[in-house]
Amino acid sequence: MKKIIIIVGIILLITLTLMVLRDQIIRTTITVAASSILGAPVRVEGFSMGIFKQSMMISGLTVYNPKGFPKGIIIELTKIRVEYDLAALLKKEIHLPNAEIVVKEVGLIKNREGKLNADALKVSQNHAPKEPKAKSKPADLPLRIDHLKLNIGRLVMKDYSVGDEPTVNVYEININKDYKNITSAKQLAILILSEPMKSAGIKGAAIYGVAMVAGVAVLPVAVAATFVGKDSAQAELDVSYDELCKATEHVLNSAGRLTRMNERNGCIGGDVRGASIGVKLEKISERKTRITVSARKFMLPRPEIASGIIYKIKEELIKK
Repeated sequence: MKKIIIIVGIILLITLTLMVLRDQIIRTTITVAASSILGAPVRVEGFSMGIFKQSMMISGLTVYNPKGFPKGIIIELTKIRVEYDLAALLKKEIHLPNAEIVVKEVGLIKNREGKLNADALKVSQNHAPKEPKAKSKPADLPLRIDHLKLNIGRLVMKDYSVGDEPTVNVYEININKDYKNITSAKQLAILILSEPMKSAGIKGAAIYGVAMVAGVAVLPVAVAATFVGKDSAQAELDVSYDELCKATEHVLNSAGRLTRMNERNGCIGGDVRGASIGVKLEKISERKTRITVSARKFMLPRPEIASGIIYKIKEELIKK
């Protein structure tokens, strides 16, 4: 009886070891394949795969900026959960009947030359092949998604073309949409990038043209409907009232100009890129303070500027 228990224990240990090694190998394969498709560094934190339920889960997939742009993240995915077709996988095809992707943040950067990091990714290139027709280029990854549920939280836009310090706009877009018949990894990547850009009203990006060719019908709009009638953004930060007051003063002076400062009642005013900025600080506790920022330009609400101010204040606090 004791020998049977030992044998069963050894078999279970070997099985668990093989499962861990399998997940590590697949995670590495996904990382290499995604980096090749996008033309940018990719990191995957976690991966798990179920054989009997035919499901996979990826957690913490991060895509970093391509060469020629400041260090940072262009796509931060919190979760990818999919159901896969095992029979198709055995034929070296990826067929996903259902997929759910949760994107925490898309980070757009415009460099000093006015080029977008999204347009520098390999999936955004739409050049004709330079090699002779006899040498056909490798086909795109054979991926097919029948139904995709896509959730994207926010888009952060940093513009380095305006001066030494970048302007920052934050768009709380909160996309929650369903799509059908995604036919390639390239199409999926373009969808994840172009949809938040469309919602935020980002214009002139080369990726829009590639999106049309790839079968992703998206066009930029002038104003994001999510922000209509709203001019403010709010956050609760784990810092003292005085620290937040100093950081706010510094950011307004560096991004534009400080027009008023009343530390006693927490009312601060400024002007950034022609927009009138109002800041209200409220002490919650010794190490927690609420900040509310409003922004209007030509009497129109500009919540993306308000969110951008909070974003830069957070960056300033991290430096300290």
